Parts: sequence; C-alpha cells; structure tokens
Amino acid sequence: MIEILQYEFMQRALISGIAISISCSLIGLFLILKRFSLFGDAMSHVAFGGIALGLFLKSNPIWVSLIVSIIGALAIIKLNSSKRIYSDSSISVLLSLGLAMGLVLISLSGGISIDITSYLFGSILLVNIEETVSTVLLSVIVIAFVILYYKKLIYLVFNEEQALVNGINTVVLNILFITLATIAIVMSIRLIGVLMVSSLLIIPNVSSLLLGYGFKKTILFSICFSLISVILGIILAFEWNITPSGMIVITSAGIFFGVNVLKFFSSKIKIKTETKIRS
Repeated sequence: MIEILQYEFMQRALISGIAISISCSLIGLFLILKRFSLFGDAMSHVAFGGIALGLFLKSNPIWVSLIVSIIGALAIIKLNSSKRIYSDSSISVLLSLGLAMGLVLISLSGGISIDITSYLFGSILLVNIEETVSTVLLSVIVIAFVILYYKKLIYLVFNEEQALVNGINTVVLNILFITLATIAIVMSIRLIGVLMVSSLLIIPNVSSLLLGYGFKKTILFSICFSLISVILGIILAFEWNITPSGMIVITSAGIFFGVNVLKFFSSKIKIKTETKIRS
C-alpha cells in the first residue's frame, strides 16, 4: 500500500476517486429517493454526446460535456413540469438522443479513437493535476450544497407539496439539485467511464438502504461503501493490471451482495429467536 502511494499518478487517482465517491454517494441517495434512479444513465449518455462534440470541435471534452449535460438536465426538468410526459419517459428520450448524437459525431470524426474509448470505460490512473484539482473543487461545491440545503432537500425528495407549504422554492431547488447532480455525473466519467457511471450513484446507496437504518446513518454507510469500492478498486486494478472502472463496479457489487447475505442470515436468526421466545 505504501509503495503504491509513492507513484504520483496513484496519488492523483486516489484523491480524485475519494472526492468523486463522496459527492456521488450524497447526490445518488437523493436521486434514488426522488425516484430518479435512471437519471444517472440518461446524463451519462448525454455526456457521451457532449464528449463526442468536444472531440469533434477539438475543445476540452469534459467542459463541453458538462455544458451539454446541464442543458439536457434542464430539459428534463422542463419536460417533467409540463405534466404531459412522465419523468421516466423524458429521461429515456434524453438517453437515446445523447447516445445517438455521440454516435453521429464519432462517425463524422472518422470513427472511435483512443480518446473516446478512455471516456467510455474510464481512465482514472491517467488523470493529470489540473483534472484532479478541478474534480476536488467541484466535489467540494456538491458536498457544501448538500450540507447547506440538507433539510430542504429532505422535504424535496419526501414531500414536495409540504416543501411548498413551508415556503421552499422547489423550482429553484430542483434546478440547483439537478445541475449539481449532473456535475457529479460528468466528473465521474473520467473515473469510471460513461458506460458504468450510474453504478457509482446507485449501488452504494442501494446497499446502505438495505441495512434499514435512519437517514443520516444511511448517508454515512453509503459514503463508506463508495469509498471502499473506489479505493479498493483502484488498488486492485493497479496490482492486477486490469481496468479500474470494472474493478470498482465489481467491488461495489460485492458489497451489495454481501449486505444481502448479511440481511438474509440476520432475518433468519431473528425469526429463530422470536420463535424460541414465543415457545
């Protein structure tokens, strides 16, 4: 472990990974409770279109992708507010459009290149110092937002009507939340890639929700699961010379199945204990 930290690229990878894992676990929990689990998939595909556009224009792919993704996220909010389209339908439309736009732009650029492949599958071990700094700064903004608007966000995801009664501007809060969720997703692309970015938002949170604790403990467990998945995934990927994104998702999925097994045996023990008490 100490030997790994001697490499600067591993230091940057771990710092970026820790920053992203915390911000994604926080945002992901609110997305799940808001019934927006597919939002991560939709935005990752829209981000893919933005990355392809950035490479086509020979501009910074991540920043172009961020702008395109924020426009897409605001489009989802607008479509949902019209009440004529269900939220999952609008998300599916954006998902398909983003993927189609990316494929068209890739064909116009002469086909799939090494650059686009790195964004599809992630390349956390290749992040430079500028990307690391920007990732940490954006993560701090996301974390600060969740801390500052914690109570309002709880109202927003559990009872939006009650939030309106309490004088909370749900329209502005929704826009801010979805925008920051989009930023967290685009940040994660460099780590885990377009194809698996939603796993970082969903799997640690689903694992923590299975434990059945209160909201604050669920957040803490989600952050812990996410950190373990990212840190252990990066280290194992380095040691075994395999892709970090795949190892991160496998580790996260391993935690998920481990929690399921734990819940299964604990429920069995609880049933046996209750049976003995009654008898």
